Amino acid sequence: MNFDFEKFKKIIVTGGAGFIGKHLIKKLLEETTSTIFNIDKLGYASDHKLIDLFLENNPKEKRRYFFLENDLSNHGQIHNSIKHIDPDLVIHLAAESHVDRSIDNPYSFIQSNILGTFNLLDASFKNWQSLKGNRKKFFRFVHVSTDEVFGSVEDGGFFNEESNYDPRSPYSASKASSDHLVKSWFHTYNFPIIISNCSNNFGPWQYPEKLIPTVIMKCLSEENIPIYGNGLNIRDWIYVNDHINALLLLISGGRIGERYCIGANQEKTNLCIAEEICLILDNLKPRRNSYKNLISFVKDRPGHDKRYSINSSKISKELGWKPHNLFSESLFKTVNWYIENKEWCKDVSKKTNLYLKRQGI
Repeated sequence: MNFDFEKFKKIIVTGGAGFIGKHLIKKLLEETTSTIFNIDKLGYASDHKLIDLFLENNPKEKRRYFFLENDLSNHGQIHNSIKHIDPDLVIHLAAESHVDRSIDNPYSFIQSNILGTFNLLDASFKNWQSLKGNRKKFFRFVHVSTDEVFGSVEDGGFFNEESNYDPRSPYSASKASSDHLVKSWFHTYNFPIIISNCSNNFGPWQYPEKLIPTVIMKCLSEENIPIYGNGLNIRDWIYVNDHINALLLLISGGRIGERYCIGANQEKTNLCIAEEICLILDNLKPRRNSYKNLISFVKDRPGHDKRYSINSSKISKELGWKPHNLFSESLFKTVNWYIENKEWCKDVSKKTNLYLKRQGI
């Protein structure tokens, strides 16, 4: 795919130490000549190792990459950083994103996802006003959101760009709020924004508390695999590299003020995901009994959406995007990666426990 990034000399990625963010930064360093600024507060789920490994193998690119440990909820800090960087493009990925944690501690989600987005919008808008000529014309603020803002869809239905918002958890409500803030800056101030709403991502380097890495690591530790309710909640799964390509196409050719839904049309129940991982491991690392015997059902979480499904026809028709990674093949690659990187998972889990203990969580 060809991405037109010549006009974006300086790019900010917020949340660049998160799962999608670090894959995006690696791709930007590989595919563009832009200077990349990673703004991340280094929360419990942050990890910089993928970017570090890339820079070790490509030392010449170090001159194009800068990391700023900033918290978006700090208004003054973010305004100073945006003014200093003077970006041509802002890609906003930073967010608290774990639904269970939003139920236990909603305040941090309100602070990060709503207040943080406002601060970034406010600072970016004021800097955009000072730009001249083509820099102002080509500037973009790309807000990366989730399909969870739409709630749950019945069997046979699909989310699309016209779907009503119906968030069911503090996490999805905070993301819905941030979407509305971003869209209002376009309507009120003509600020050049684009919003994306993507389905569930997976792949290497995903934080271990998410469903797929959790199942893999429980299998490798031969511990019970907790599945909520009856395990029949359905999600549309997309391999992270396909999501990254969609974002780069949106930035290159997406229409200002528009929303684009991104999904791979690969629906799986949570139980099916767990069973497929178990079957892969039965072949790769066989044990006396199938790993499926480790599956256990636990009390369902409050407000658990039944089904997510995305219609991606808009981005396909306008920009020619389509997913290239089949779920089964991508899942196999992902399981293999976690087998080979068990120590990374243990290290980030230890770091998380220390961080949460210091925060009193």
